[in-house]
Amino acid sequence: MRHTLKAAALAVAVLLSPAGARAAGEAIHLPDIRFSFDGLFGTFDRASAQRGAQVYKEVCSSCHALHLLSYRNLRDIGLSEADVVRFAAAFTVTDGPNDEGAMYERPARPSDRFRRPYPNDNAARAANNGALPPDLSVMTKARVGGAAYIHALLTGYRDPPAGMTMMEGMNYNAYFPGHQIAMPNVLNPDQVSYADHTPATVDQMARDTATFLAWAAEPEMEQRKAMGVRMILFLTILAGLTYAVKRKVWSNLKH
Repeated sequence: MRHTLKAAALAVAVLLSPAGARAAGEAIHLPDIRFSFDGLFGTFDRASAQRGAQVYKEVCSSCHALHLLSYRNLRDIGLSEADVVRFAAAFTVTDGPNDEGAMYERPARPSDRFRRPYPNDNAARAANNGALPPDLSVMTKARVGGAAYIHALLTGYRDPPAGMTMMEGMNYNAYFPGHQIAMPNVLNPDQVSYADHTPATVDQMARDTATFLAWAAEPEMEQRKAMGVRMILFLTILAGLTYAVKRKVWSNLKH
């Protein structure tokens, strides 16, 4: 309760301060960045999504859950069964009770949901100075800008401008509303080693993470787009046939 009140008071203080009020009310203009899945015919870049899954595993999973996904869902971005087993086994989950009635820890299996990093929200707040790291399962659907916002946020850490007073424990981010965020800058060059030898720049890791989270939030997107294209083609052909039949039926009518 103490941490909850502390976080709430901190947020109110930021919003009510003159600098905070101006920042909270200003429009945030995200960089113009394009992804392979943009547009009517866009599809997920599987290689980028796989790299993003690696960044999530090695960097983000220590604080952020992705609980609406199961490890076996990673097959949809091109991971083999063996890759999925290895990915899942890197995490430990609580299972049970066993024959003695006790809960126990075991390596995660492909059928398990992504492990939550904390047992409950209070534990998460206690470990993060009162801030609650959000679940990332549908984050690109929950934020204006979607994947572009995720990319901007991860690359938007700067030194605060002159004259701006930062609250204790907060970090300046050019693209976060109010510009004060509890999450520190978590991406640094060459922080991960990609299996495909793609250079692990901050921009690349942010793009890959955004792609992975976009897929996580909407894994059926490609099927939905394909169905939409088929329906447009069907309705176009139907409209043409309807017009041809109309012309045929009324062709002998004398005006």
